[in-house]
Amino acid sequence: MSGKAKKTTAFIIETVAPVFNKHGYIGTSMSDLTEATGLTKGALYGNFENKEALALAAFEYNSKLLFKAIDEELNVEGKALDKIFNLTKFYQRYDIFTLEMGGCPIVNVGVDAQNNNRLLAAAAKEAIKEIEGKIALVLENGVNNQEIHLPVTPLQFAKQMFTMIQGAITMSTITKDRKYLHNTVAYLEVLVKKEIKK
Repeated sequence: MSGKAKKTTAFIIETVAPVFNKHGYIGTSMSDLTEATGLTKGALYGNFENKEALALAAFEYNSKLLFKAIDEELNVEGKALDKIFNLTKFYQRYDIFTLEMGGCPIVNVGVDAQNNNRLLAAAAKEAIKEIEGKIALVLENGVNNQEIHLPVTPLQFAKQMFTMIQGAITMSTITKDRKYLHNTVAYLEVLVKKEIKK
């Protein structure tokens, strides 16, 4: 692929990622995509096999932005609790972080794709597992370094933490009330301090 073709492909993905995220796979028409990019249908299909391939690339793009942000929060210097609280602070402003994306890609794509696109649904599920794994690794390192004590395995604790966070994101998205997110994450911090501090 030439440099120009790579730039065009990257431009298409970056431009359509928020469109798919806002409107969903079924709700996004080819005319939405041509309007957003200023390219013809033929130009889009010249870079992607079909609409599904483009939707998957768009979700992967948004997921990578999210993974990068999470890695930045979890890879700070300090102990496990410092890293976890860095992550919870990130999620308190998550609605602002995802604004340009058109909302949370995991919630939007994960729910939208359940009954209409097997590949997108699987990609959302994998994204959840990846984030849970990142949290679990921090917790496991904390246990191994005797910084924290967990009542369950690191992965189980990570799953419960992320379930609360995603539930808050979902409620905040549905109600358009960011207090669901802010208050739930603040409460989660209290629970984490209570449950895992040595």
